[in-house]
Amino acid sequence: MTENWQDYPRDLVGYGRNPPDAQWPGGARLAVNFVLNYEEGSEYSILDGDAHAETYIGEIPVASVGAGKRDFVTESLYEYGSRVGFWRLMDLFAERRLPMTVFGCGLAMLRHPDAARAMADAGHDVCSHGWRWISHHLLSEAEEREHIRLAIDAITKTTGTRPLGWYCRYSPSEHTRRLVVEEGGFLYDSDSYADDLPYWVAESGRPHLVIPYTFTNNDAKFTAAPGFGTASDFETYLKDAFDVYYRESARTPRMMSIGLHARFAGHPGRLAGLIRFMDHLQRHDDVWICRREDIAHHWIATHPAA
Repeated sequence: MTENWQDYPRDLVGYGRNPPDAQWPGGARLAVNFVLNYEEGSEYSILDGDAHAETYIGEIPVASVGAGKRDFVTESLYEYGSRVGFWRLMDLFAERRLPMTVFGCGLAMLRHPDAARAMADAGHDVCSHGWRWISHHLLSEAEEREHIRLAIDAITKTTGTRPLGWYCRYSPSEHTRRLVVEEGGFLYDSDSYADDLPYWVAESGRPHLVIPYTFTNNDAKFTAAPGFGTASDFETYLKDAFDVYYRESARTPRMMSIGLHARFAGHPGRLAGLIRFMDHLQRHDDVWICRREDIAHHWIATHPAA
């Protein structure tokens, strides 16, 4: 290994000490993108032929009914997201006249077409979150290719527009990015957490844009340990992150992603922190609050692949 230390597929350098000037529209210092993960109805479920019910990032992380049994508690916690939390978040963004990106699972959107229509009517862009909210690294290459096709078809059918972005549940497989590029209709993927700016990679002999996502500025940490306990924890973390990004962006414009879930931030006691953060965010005029699709189009036009 010592002799072959240069033969390494990972990029640990990135932009280094000289990141590019993002040149965000209107001279904005910082691009901020809210992401609503819409997964409810596509998670692991006995009803969909899975060997076990969903156990990941739930309100009671250690709870499990065991293999082969429906978990009615977890099912209803997810149902709250699509029945109530989704509309609460949609109303908040409508009141604020703010755009967002939806990471939408195809099956979830087919099972709630009214929600999918609401996303489209509001002008939010939908990035494909896979056919189902299941682990892609466990799929065969053929299964993963079929899931990509099913997701595109479902999102196109329910919103009237094909998805231009891709992001799958933890974790992508060794085939995922290649299959996304080979499909040919995606502008970017977000299966990375490696940077504060978009960046280009080479995949299958073609340039491919990556717009990194976040596990840190993410309401899923309400169910992770250590994580957020109260709305004030969420608010403080987002404000602190924003303030550091904003300070740095006086020299180097940055990008901030914020991850939301209807079954988490859609609860009143958590939404309060998001509302107070939005108050803080919207006091700044030189911030571009945008969709992920907008970031992709801007980066492709302003920083084309070498």
